[in-house]
Amino acid sequence: MLDNLLMGFGAALTPANLLWCFVGVLAGTVIGLLPGLGSTTGVAVLLPLTLSFEPLTALIMLAGIYYGAQYGGTITSVLISTPGEAASVVTAIDGYQMARKGRAGAALSIAAIGSFVAAIVSLVLLVAMAPPFAKLALDFGPPENLAVMVLGLTTIVSFSSGARLRGLAMAVLGILLATVGVDAATGLPRYTFGDVDLLSGLPFVQVMIGLFAVGEVLFQIRQGAAEPIRARFRDLVITREELSRSKGAIARGSLIGYLLGCLPGAGSTLASFLAYGVEKRVSRNKHEFGHGAIEGVASPESANNAAANANFVPTLALGIPGGATTAVLLGAFMMYGIQPGPLLFEEQPELVWGLLASFFIGNVLLLVLNLPLAPLFAQLLRIPYGYMYPLILVTSFVGAYSIDNNMFSVWVVFVFGLVGYFMKKFDLPMAPLVLGLVVGALFEKALVQTSAMGDGDLTIVFTRPIALVVLLLAVLLLAGPSLVRLIPKKKEEEKV
Repeated sequence: MLDNLLMGFGAALTPANLLWCFVGVLAGTVIGLLPGLGSTTGVAVLLPLTLSFEPLTALIMLAGIYYGAQYGGTITSVLISTPGEAASVVTAIDGYQMARKGRAGAALSIAAIGSFVAAIVSLVLLVAMAPPFAKLALDFGPPENLAVMVLGLTTIVSFSSGARLRGLAMAVLGILLATVGVDAATGLPRYTFGDVDLLSGLPFVQVMIGLFAVGEVLFQIRQGAAEPIRARFRDLVITREELSRSKGAIARGSLIGYLLGCLPGAGSTLASFLAYGVEKRVSRNKHEFGHGAIEGVASPESANNAAANANFVPTLALGIPGGATTAVLLGAFMMYGIQPGPLLFEEQPELVWGLLASFFIGNVLLLVLNLPLAPLFAQLLRIPYGYMYPLILVTSFVGAYSIDNNMFSVWVVFVFGLVGYFMKKFDLPMAPLVLGLVVGALFEKALVQTSAMGDGDLTIVFTRPIALVVLLLAVLLLAGPSLVRLIPKKKEEEKV
């Protein structure tokens, strides 16, 4: 393995590959900054520009766009509560609250550090364990996916603490919204009211832009424009205490992101939600979550980046895309006459290991590029909000329109902007609604497929060892903290 990795670095460290790796991560960061574009659109749009490149150079650049966009989406999530990427939605919850307290630089810094550490950890695991994890992914059928969705839904409890009834109500609303579109069982339109645009369901990114960006702007305008943040430059720099608090969150987020990223279709969005939920359950600073907890930024950002890299496990080893962006990258492989799958590592080792080595290089470039700039990005918050609000609204609506080039996206952003405003006004939690919307469609699909496998008998889930393990994890996530709190009480009673 070491010889293969050295061969990969030899191929990736050529001047041309280094240049295009830098261009890729820089372009990815800029693309991630623009709401609605995201890595999938960025890779798809720039794919034709690589037709004259060598296959390895082209793939290095396109992969750079992929993980560069992950960090770009974080910047707008933290600064203006506008997720540029679907996986950056969770970061906006605590990252934006940190920004409002003058700690935007610290939030962006820990996002960069967490993303870098997660990338390195996941890449080491990717290099060492891609073949066995690929075989494990093959064993994941509908029952296993159903168990994973149940695990994802358990995090609703974490997002709902302090307002559990309202949180559960918002989660149910999110799941109901996820049913708009085509029925997974019958293939018939459902709740579309004859509108062709709704056949594919409510567009997730547009809904998020409306809820978080437009809803926040409308709420702030109603409250009265806040004063711009006047934090000193040293207040924008991350502290040792914040780094210390983030270590465990980064480690847990990296592991969760890698495991979920290896599963075809699970994606980095679900990984970031699950990592946040787990962190909130195990953290000593639970009361700070939702109000600017740095762990609430470190954990989902680490999971997001780890999942993005782990998506390449099924893509390279099985030829099955791990997510939407890797599906586009799979098309790039085909375009160059390269067939991903079990034989790829043997037939084209220089290309595979060169691509994997470029991930290390690209993430180092991202860290060097973004970590020193984090406090400077945070200076944008010094701009008076009277100028910021129109900029945020224009960016949101233009970004939404650019996704599908139609006015339907703009109307979705507007309607859910109003929904977001009223949710803030009546103090209704947004995270459970978003989680319900993310997991709802995936849960229904897995449920229908599992039911079909078992001829209507869902107990087939309990006959599958992997599904049982995942369901046990869900039970532990729900009951674990309560059991831990009971242990000290029992010890005190025994002493008495």
